[in-house]
Amino acid sequence: MLRSFGLFTVLLMVLEWTSPGLPSPLWPICDLRALDHFIKKAQEAESAMRSCKEECSLAEPLTVPQPSVDFNAWRKKNAQQQAQEVQSGLWLLSQALRSLKSSLSNTTLHSHIDNNLGNIISIGQVLRSLGLPEYSPSEAGATVQDTWRVSSASALFQVHFNFLRGKVRLLISHAPACQQAIS
Repeated sequence: MLRSFGLFTVLLMVLEWTSPGLPSPLWPICDLRALDHFIKKAQEAESAMRSCKEECSLAEPLTVPQPSVDFNAWRKKNAQQQAQEVQSGLWLLSQALRSLKSSLSNTTLHSHIDNNLGNIISIGQVLRSLGLPEYSPSEAGATVQDTWRVSSASALFQVHFNFLRGKVRLLISHAPACQQAIS
């Protein structure tokens, strides 16, 4: 049920497109309230993982995207490069979340992980709807640059939370399709 919320959000966005009188079909996709919900869920998962000590430590560190944004470097990138960086980061986060899930036995924590995995899928659907070029490091055989290593579940979700608040928010809010929708 938790995973279905992300898909439900995308469905609502699609249904909004068909509303009469809407100036642009892309506006609901550009609305950051869905992203805010995903950010809140990542923050809730981080809080839940903080209360989990030994069970949530990882045997091997996981690779995650660098969550901080160098605004000068970000502005110099074109939309395709920004989309590639975000999609690579989302791919790394989904891989790390899957690894975390397989190492935990607590089903309550599994629900947080499943929810956030579903949200990553929904964000990918939003990016595709914005017409941003698709990119997957696994398909391209490329390595992802600017990564970190985390050794606990709470650190993983902290990176996830900050990545959504930073690079994903910047990409969606400044996507060319969203800029046209505002004009």
